[in-house]
Amino acid sequence: MQDKLITFPCQFPIKIIGLADDQFEGIVIGILNQHVPDLGEGAIVAKKSRGNKYLSLTATINATSQQQLDVLYRALTNNPHVMVVL
Repeated sequence: MQDKLITFPCQFPIKIIGLADDQFEGIVIGILNQHVPDLGEGAIVAKKSRGNKYLSLTATINATSQQQLDVLYRALTNNPHVMVVL
């Protein structure tokens, strides 16, 4: 039997990077709200790159299962506005 790497539920940070345009942050928040119903205020920290071309959003979510994380990562990475998900 394989040991679990993560014990659920837990606080889990996800970093999402994309172009700093008018749509990116709203799109990411919409995706997060679909998969994380209890996303609280202050759960997302935004930071622009030095040249203001990119926006990094770090969302600390209450992850309830590996399946939830897998589905969320797929939804984020499949969106054309999202460049990187860590």
